Amino acid sequence: MARCCAIRAIVALARCIGLVTAIDPDKVYDVAIVGAGPAGLAAAVYAASEGLSVLVLDCLAFGGQAGASARIENYLGFPTGIAGMALMARAHAQAQKFGAEMQIPDEVASLRAEPGPDGRRFRLTLANQERASARTVIIASGARYRRLEVENLAAFEGSCVHYWASPLEARLCAGQEVALVGAGNSAGQAAVYLSSQVAKVLMVVRGASLEATMSSYLVERIGARRNIEVLTRTIVSTLAGQDGVLHEIGLRSLPSGAESKRVIRHLFLFIGAEPNTGWLSQSGVTLEAKGFVRTGADVNSPLETSLSGVFAIGDVRAGSVKRVAAAVGEGAQVVAALHASLRKAADGTALPVHLGRH
Repeated sequence: MARCCAIRAIVALARCIGLVTAIDPDKVYDVAIVGAGPAGLAAAVYAASEGLSVLVLDCLAFGGQAGASARIENYLGFPTGIAGMALMARAHAQAQKFGAEMQIPDEVASLRAEPGPDGRRFRLTLANQERASARTVIIASGARYRRLEVENLAAFEGSCVHYWASPLEARLCAGQEVALVGAGNSAGQAAVYLSSQVAKVLMVVRGASLEATMSSYLVERIGARRNIEVLTRTIVSTLAGQDGVLHEIGLRSLPSGAESKRVIRHLFLFIGAEPNTGWLSQSGVTLEAKGFVRTGADVNSPLETSLSGVFAIGDVRAGSVKRVAAAVGEGAQVVAALHASLRKAADGTALPVHLGRH
């Protein structure tokens, strides 16, 4: 609830200062893209460059989780690495150059299929009750950061608990010992970056090792950094502090149950994410057990959902490879499917909207 209120406050502020404007209720876009991470921005670039009218919506900012990465070193074409936000800023500018309309920040509350003059129309209702219409929709809404299961976590979020590691956070932590929870590539990238800015990085890992969940080049770099300490089979059990300032964290060894304390004033959480699909609850789009969007041969065509004319790409799609390059590739791939879907609608061969499987 607190997160929803914060998002809506950000959207309201963006409206007040003119960052976003009202959507033309009479305009029907060729495609509406929900989510401006690497998948959504790639789709926007390719769709707009091929002459389609494109609307991109995101409730917070462009970039997604990739934008929060301090440095991406295994993305094709950048041998020395590139900051996630720098890469995403280029994609955002590129999409705009080709004519994609950006409605950021603006929160999509629901998706609904409706009959139209061409037999196919999708209505997106925003949190402020404004509406947008499109002939096709791409779901690229990604995933939300998972939160640590500690009772008083919210008291330190926004000040001492961080979900990304940018130069801003690095400056806040300079010369200190910080803790980082996670064992995926994002956690590894953040740990390596922070180790060059802070006195020490304490990596807290639930599993038995990093190798099972992290690329080998990152495991090697972490092993070579003297100021990174890795605690495996360990969890953060408590947080202690006052007035929103973190003072120490409690650690629990999973094999023995032994508790210990460490003086830590900044905690970084890279423990994965949950699909951002709550807004699809009444749409007719089929989700799998964990809430990711089902696509592929068991539904309709590759990347198409159970609702004809609606596609899913990137982290929100069930079975997707959680890599920036994979998300960009799906963003490019889906545009061919968009053209086919739009041609079917123009020829009158598309399934009627009310026949989309639920």
